[in-house]
Amino acid sequence: MNNNDILLRLRYALDIKDTEIIKAFQLGGIDISREEEKAMLTKINNQEGEVSDSFEKNLYVKMINNKALDTFLNGFIIVKRGEPKNKATQSIQTANTEIRHINNILLKKIKIALALTSEDMLDILAAAGVYPSKGELGAILRKEGHRNFKPCGDKYARNFLKGLALCYRE
Repeated sequence: MNNNDILLRLRYALDIKDTEIIKAFQLGGIDISREEEKAMLTKINNQEGEVSDSFEKNLYVKMINNKALDTFLNGFIIVKRGEPKNKATQSIQTANTEIRHINNILLKKIKIALALTSEDMLDILAAAGVYPSKGELGAILRKEGHRNFKPCGDKYARNFLKGLALCYRE
């Protein structure tokens, strides 16, 4: 699952409008046009026009890197929760560092944006048919350098987005 898939699934699950996506990118620090936003969400079809059941990576007109998705998620938090009162506590984490575990960041920032508790997240994952323990979820939500940190695989991220869709689109 690539970053464009994440954005597309998140857009569907939470019924995010195009204008909200553009606004979230702008609040995060990247100015994009409506055409760029559409290109991020438009898949490139196979040359033969065949639909394959394999788990190939989907290709989009404009691919999103980890930094751009992180920027969107930061802006999405601001859209949902408002401007932070204390500017000093804003995320300084990824100034010049490469983002390796985008799925972990996705879960953390969606949890913050929607003001979810760990119990809420477990309920969302249960709606998708995945039942991690509270400790397992805590390991996924930890900071990367922590000794109990566990990388979040695509399975958890995909099922979390599926559970969001089931819970929020009823």
